[in-house]
Amino acid sequence: MESIENRKFKIQNFINWFYALWKFSRPHTIIGTTLSVWGLYLIAISLFSYHSLLSPLESWIACLCGNVYIVGLNQLEDIEIDRINKPNLPLASGELTPRTGKLIVAVTGILALLLAGIQGPFLLGMVGISLAIGTVYSLPPIRLKRFPFWAALCIFAVRGAIVNLGLFLHFSWVWQQEQSIPPAVWALTLFIIVFTFAIAIFKDVPDLEGDRQYNITTFTIKLGQQAVFDLARWVITICYLGMIGVAWLPGFSANAIFLVISHLLLLGIMWWRSGNVNLEDKSAIASFYQFIWKLFYLEYLLFPIACLLD
Repeated sequence: MESIENRKFKIQNFINWFYALWKFSRPHTIIGTTLSVWGLYLIAISLFSYHSLLSPLESWIACLCGNVYIVGLNQLEDIEIDRINKPNLPLASGELTPRTGKLIVAVTGILALLLAGIQGPFLLGMVGISLAIGTVYSLPPIRLKRFPFWAALCIFAVRGAIVNLGLFLHFSWVWQQEQSIPPAVWALTLFIIVFTFAIAIFKDVPDLEGDRQYNITTFTIKLGQQAVFDLARWVITICYLGMIGVAWLPGFSANAIFLVISHLLLLGIMWWRSGNVNLEDKSAIASFYQFIWKLFYLEYLLFPIACLLD
């Protein structure tokens, strides 16, 4: 009979492995993907007055698998760089072996395509294009992440245009609705595209040392930390002011008062928070980067609420 100590050891090993897998999936991107799926689902409900939980659940699982494939492939190609920039990641720290990482990436990539293909052409197109861009972003010989413009384009193209438009068209197709993009979805898509550009250029600010050592050219290396930091703040400001402006346009199916108040509040918090960032402190920069991601998450909560309140 197995001893209690052996059982505890096995349970602890499983918990440690699961935690390593969670870190490997890059939780902030998992949260972003989750909110985008359910946010677009709520917007579709507000426009179509029809809903089914099965559609977003299936889409969510396919998108999560695609997410893990993309971020996992990036980590597999950046193990040496991450040992400098992000030593706590499971491949860089040795919690997961490269062989295990390759297995996870292969399985999630295949599952993402299979699950999306079962559900419909728009979801398959969205997932397939996202995986293709994620592959050329990280994988040699193309490895677009080496080039600041193309790296940023990859990130905001997937997070902004492909995911938002693809998901909305998928829900429209599943619910047999008209295949057209309403103004509210275009507004959210443009907001996310521009906001994701801020994320794309800011994400390399805390990684200056490792990127420079391994000849990864980024906007931070070319322009400097302060310039990229300021640019990211103004890009986010443009996002919020733009959403405040379009909220009053005639025919815009969202609650304008709610959008204006919430976005002015977040804009003020962003500028207050950014004023306390010490660019000489890597942990402070990383903390502000995670704060930007929280603002990104909030948009997928606030905008659907505004649509439902209309």
